[in-house]
Amino acid sequence: MAVKENLRPGGRSARVQASVHKAVRELLDEMNRAEVTIPLIAASAGVTPSTIYRRWGDLQQLLADVAVERLRPDMQPVDAGSGKADLQAWAEQYAEEMSSGPGREMIRDVLAAQAGANACKCSEYTRQQIVVIAERAEARGESFPDVDRVMDEVVAPIMYRILFGDVPDAARVLDLVARVMTTTD
Repeated sequence: MAVKENLRPGGRSARVQASVHKAVRELLDEMNRAEVTIPLIAASAGVTPSTIYRRWGDLQQLLADVAVERLRPDMQPVDAGSGKADLQAWAEQYAEEMSSGPGREMIRDVLAAQAGANACKCSEYTRQQIVVIAERAEARGESFPDVDRVMDEVVAPIMYRILFGDVPDAARVLDLVARVMTTTD
């Protein structure tokens, strides 16, 4: 079951979502993930379990929805003075955050959910960050690689390594950025 979009932003639906998301985050901070259940979440959020089942379908979909919300960037990429420096700063931070324990859990939650919409949202968040960096570089008169190329040659290798256990170190991340920028300098 796909997560239903808020029909009335700021209305009851938004309050329920906020309350349930908060309950999930708090319970995950307090207890082992395997102990978290929909009835516990519902009690903590002050809603009925049927409300959660109706909106999210199952626990995995709910965890994925919470993870997607937590993966949404809360700020613009750092302006380090050039497209290359901006991409380096962003890629290092991205690799660090995604390879952390909480980052890996959020990635697993998103990927474990049956609906692909959550993974698409995460990809779009990443894409939007790179678009900001590219637009900034172009406004400075710098050349910058195509956003899809950055996704394929910087983001994808970072994510692949995170998913399969070989956390990319800063030198590896900087090398990926240097390679993608080589043909644009």
